[in-house]
Amino acid sequence: MSNDRAADDQTTADHALAELVMAWGRGRAVSRITAPPVPVPGGFEVAVGPPSTEVRQVFHTCTAESLAAAAERHSEPGRQIMIAGPAALLREAVPASWTMDEAGHLMTAGFAPTAYRVPDGYRLAIETEGALTVARAFHRNGDLAASARLGRSGEFGVFDKVVTAPAHRRRGLGLTLMRALSGHAAALGMTWGLLVGTDEGRALYEHLGWTRVSDFPGARSERA
Repeated sequence: MSNDRAADDQTTADHALAELVMAWGRGRAVSRITAPPVPVPGGFEVAVGPPSTEVRQVFHTCTAESLAAAAERHSEPGRQIMIAGPAALLREAVPASWTMDEAGHLMTAGFAPTAYRVPDGYRLAIETEGALTVARAFHRNGDLAASARLGRSGEFGVFDKVVTAPAHRRRGLGLTLMRALSGHAAALGMTWGLLVGTDEGRALYEHLGWTRVSDFPGARSERA
């Protein structure tokens, strides 16, 4: 990828970057229970999802000029732009009044039957309804300790909202949920996982065998 273009011809495994970005958008919409993303030139537009009512445009193919034009067309407060590409490209293209969120990485991994152990004192529940699968870990006292969501888009499963309650962190629950959902996805016929992780989360996912595909920065309009 060049410094001035988020190219759509990069591949990871058997998939072009454009295909991965579009699949991530569809699967995330399943997870957030929003309308499916609407294709736009170079990407898609989608509702961010409850509780937010904001709208985001996501681009797998763009130039500084096309991003600047998108920011001009969609300057209402709370409008967002994300790209599969360098943060510097996005920062230079949007107005100075926009707020950057540079900590994002698009990652992928192949699904396969996966062994995992539920930590002592917890139980795991996995439920699938339509294209959405939700995994939850409960403490023996009944508290919801951790949860994760997986939205399906064809052969892809998109991980979303992997959350551990503060009182239950550092006990391996995040690893357990990721492994459990990966094996469940394989059993349902999905072959590839996708997620967007933070800098902190990237280390966890790489430990689980995930591969970074692209930086995935975002920016938000703050105009009054």
